[in-house]
Amino acid sequence: MTFLRPTLLTLACLLASPGFADDLPSLGDASSAIVSPQQEYQLGRAWLALLRSQVSQLNDPQLKDYVESSVYRLVETSQVNDRRLEFILINSPQLNAFAAPGGIVGVNGGLFLNAQTEGEYASVLAHELAHLSQRHFARGVEAQQRMQVPMMAALLAGIVIAAAGAGDAGIAAIAGTQAAAMQEQRRFSRQNEQEADRIGILNLEKAGYDPRSMPTMFERLSRQYRYDAKPPEFLLTHPVTESRIADTRNRAEQARPGGIEDTLRYQLIRARVQLIYEETPGLGAKRFRAQLDENPKSDVARYGLAIAQIKGGQLNEARENLKVLLAKSPNEIIYNLAQIDLDITNNRLPDAQSRVDRMLTQYPGNYPLNSVRVDLLLKQNRAADAEKALESLLKSRPDDPDVWYMVAETRGLSGNIIGLHQARAEYFALVGDYRQAIQQLDFAKRKAGTNFPLSSRIDARQRELMEQERMIKDMMG
Repeated sequence: MTFLRPTLLTLACLLASPGFADDLPSLGDASSAIVSPQQEYQLGRAWLALLRSQVSQLNDPQLKDYVESSVYRLVETSQVNDRRLEFILINSPQLNAFAAPGGIVGVNGGLFLNAQTEGEYASVLAHELAHLSQRHFARGVEAQQRMQVPMMAALLAGIVIAAAGAGDAGIAAIAGTQAAAMQEQRRFSRQNEQEADRIGILNLEKAGYDPRSMPTMFERLSRQYRYDAKPPEFLLTHPVTESRIADTRNRAEQARPGGIEDTLRYQLIRARVQLIYEETPGLGAKRFRAQLDENPKSDVARYGLAIAQIKGGQLNEARENLKVLLAKSPNEIIYNLAQIDLDITNNRLPDAQSRVDRMLTQYPGNYPLNSVRVDLLLKQNRAADAEKALESLLKSRPDDPDVWYMVAETRGLSGNIIGLHQARAEYFALVGDYRQAIQQLDFAKRKAGTNFPLSSRIDARQRELMEQERMIKDMMG
């Protein structure tokens, strides 16, 4: 992957202020003449591919499904007009989340580690969605009166750099920029932050959350990182000042009492993320066992312990813990998915298949359930059935690189070699490797031979990918 040129880095840092993902999202109607929503959408998708190529990601279907459904719940009551969102979950324990032009929503694993309740988690994302709905990025372009689309490309480049952890490169590139311009940008960012806080609080209340979760989150982060020499990226781009805490607290207290503060589902998902960042499954099991000893009625601790035991090979112990949870909530999909995982790990494939079939009657469109269904079919050497199951999954997730990766693997196992190359091409395009994507379509065309209709479709798709690659190269100068 080609790295961004220093001149582009400099402009990106100038526009994005110290970090990147705070005043990303976009703006008001007047600014649409400078950067249109459609331009934002197209460039955002192109830069998402570049971002995917630069950062390690979390591909747990349950985590992805939770983030997507929770964000769409907030979007339903937000002022975001273009609801064609795409998500990226970054494998980092550092606190961060961002929303970028074009409807790109990014969440670090560290958000779950830091947000102790669902309300706190939702407050961060409501703030980011407010940046999107107000089109703060475009208004920033309008205020600066600089290059139009190239300026947006530069800003998105800054997002990629910061999300990839290249902080030193960003700092070096910023040298030599004009202090006055930086001061103006910081002033504008503070205005954006205040507006995003205000609109985010309103959105939290409309979505059924307790808006007091936002100042609570800010207060705890302020205490937690007060003396850190290098606070997390989110606090660099979203400074938590005493006045900001007071302002959000005052606004939140004006809301009517009530609203969701936390849910069991959030805590179960949070336990999954906590295990990702444990050094070993054994250490995770020890921590959850201590929590369970302290509170034997804690379903979250018991679930975390069971997952850690599955990962650590303690299958009988895991089965006992899941038995307790399933007896209490037999239709809870998270517990059933854990039991399916256990049965697959224990090579009890008929039991796993029976549970998958039963759960699909209740949750036919559930992404994690359909994903594990494919995995189970492959383990039973039923590649043709798995390929058919993936066709329906692709209809709901056509831009998910993890799904295309499974499609490629499954088509290869079923002997569909042309389809294998086509799926690999889509996967590589979604992760920003256009050279490999175009090459895979060359392989597919050779295999198509004299099948002119198929060869023509492959050729047309190849031209589309070449155009996407050209657009990215143009943005990179």
